[in-house]
Amino acid sequence: MPTILGIESTCDETAAAVVVDGHDVRSDVVASQAELHAKYRGVVPEIASRAHIENILPVLREAMSEASVGLDDVDAVAVAHRPGLIGSLLIGVTAAKTLAWAAGKPLVGVDHVHAHLYSVMLEHNDPPPMPAVGLVVSGGHTALYRVGSWLDVELIGTTIDDAVGEAYDKVAAILGLGYPGGPVIDRLARDGDPRAVNFPRTLLARDSLDFSFSGLKTAVLYNVRGVPGRGEDVKAGGPAQLSEQNLRDVAASFQAACVDVIVKKLRRAIEHVGAKSVIVGGGVSANRGLRDALTRLPVPAFVPPLKYCTDNAAMSAGLAHVYHRAGRFSALDLDAITYSQFREG
Repeated sequence: MPTILGIESTCDETAAAVVVDGHDVRSDVVASQAELHAKYRGVVPEIASRAHIENILPVLREAMSEASVGLDDVDAVAVAHRPGLIGSLLIGVTAAKTLAWAAGKPLVGVDHVHAHLYSVMLEHNDPPPMPAVGLVVSGGHTALYRVGSWLDVELIGTTIDDAVGEAYDKVAAILGLGYPGGPVIDRLARDGDPRAVNFPRTLLARDSLDFSFSGLKTAVLYNVRGVPGRGEDVKAGGPAQLSEQNLRDVAASFQAACVDVIVKKLRRAIEHVGAKSVIVGGGVSANRGLRDALTRLPVPAFVPPLKYCTDNAAMSAGLAHVYHRAGRFSALDLDAITYSQFREG
């Protein structure tokens, strides 16, 4: 039963975890930067990388202490080395390389997005039926995958503009709800009417598996503040003009549009892949509206425990167990790969 030390620093969470046998989470420590970035309504890369430098050693020490292990006790060091912000990635990748070299342990580089899919295995040991459709929904990603196995993951659809989590954050800013936007919009939507505003559902071409949420975000802006150039009363204050019920209705209608698009694309992907199940990961997989809709798919849907939806190192350590078992190790010249390099490659 291999013991893997995992490290995560792709964006704004500094995390370390110890996972045994790919699913037994012995520790999972996350240092959040949400408060640092809240006033900017999004992640500032320079601030994120500086915070990673401050957090990485304390987080590693805490994770190993909670798991009661030392470097001699781990079988490999895993790190999410792609995709992400270059300054953030370099902190985690450098730490992982250093630990692996110093302890003489194998290094395992994993794809952060694939690790989000694997998060459904944490604290569980029964894999979903495959082939499966994988869906990763977060602030940085909205993507569909054909999952033949944990070692056979193929991208089949992605966003052409905003990720769905990014759209949530931007709409929250329009509505004056703060950052991050996903949890607060989901909470408001519970008491709103999802039919109050008929926001657009952008589905692109008939068979397209790609996503677009930019037009939906703009539709919310125009609904709240008016449409410039059409003789409408454009409200600079926007959210202040909305009653509490109006705010809930806009949140519910926006969320319904997002979920409808995601479910439609999932149904297309299920047919395209001949899938036996759907696997969902990423921060937006915690969304109540999305989770409810997943129960109505024609195949079973698997979602991670809520604590493993957002970025964490346990998912990387878990996936690294599969790589370790297959003998898929990384050299000490492992590259950190950014979002742009990831999309180009």
